[in-house]
Amino acid sequence: MQNDERKYPVVAREGWPIVAVFVLSAALATWGGFSWFGGVGWVIGVIGLVLCAWCVWFFRDPIREVPRDAGVVVSPADGVVCAVDRVSAPKDAGLSDEESRGMLRVCVFMNVFNVHVNRAPVAGRVVGVKHAPGRFFNASLDKASAENERLSLVLEQEDGTRVVAVQIAGLIARRIVCRARVGDVLDRGGRYGLIRFGSRVDVHIPAGAEAMVRVGDRAIAGETVLARSPALSSIVGEGGGDRSLRAEAEDPDA
Repeated sequence: MQNDERKYPVVAREGWPIVAVFVLSAALATWGGFSWFGGVGWVIGVIGLVLCAWCVWFFRDPIREVPRDAGVVVSPADGVVCAVDRVSAPKDAGLSDEESRGMLRVCVFMNVFNVHVNRAPVAGRVVGVKHAPGRFFNASLDKASAENERLSLVLEQEDGTRVVAVQIAGLIARRIVCRARVGDVLDRGGRYGLIRFGSRVDVHIPAGAEAMVRVGDRAIAGETVLARSPALSSIVGEGGGDRSLRAEAEDPDA
């Protein structure tokens, strides 16, 4: 297993502004409660404290142990596996019909109590980041993949093999965050974004991959192995393939 780079869990940076709003709102509401209703202010204060604690919990970013094994694809999200099937990657991803045909798709649904920081399913260079507007159906429904607002992240391996991770907004979610940009190199299990307040992430893996999970299984981002792929085995080296890819990004002449 490959240790996370941090020693302690933190709150995702995208969550701090929202945590601050919760804390300020709770403080003002508590002050107003004491000013206008006297002892009732304690009740408002307790409710505000609970809501602030939930907000911090929602944006938590825990330490994860990332598998080193060659050829594995890890979960990009915490949650429950809601679909395992073979379908073509979304058109937004820009893959050719031949490349997309027969890809293994594994979908992980996140509820409002799951960690919402998303992690790269494989190590690779970002060659595509495509946002597609859409609707906000319940993310656990199959039609959410095609009709909901989404963002496709395409990771390319050293031999050109591509894996696609699709962040999908849900019924409550209205904000998809992707830190990655075209040209970035991500480590397997590396953080690249999040979706606020309930959502889903689909992973499309090259044809021939073997699913290691079933519908209903619980997944942990960066740790749970969703699939094993022969197409990835020969190009993932020591440390999950992270070192060679990152070295190339830092020194193109290497």
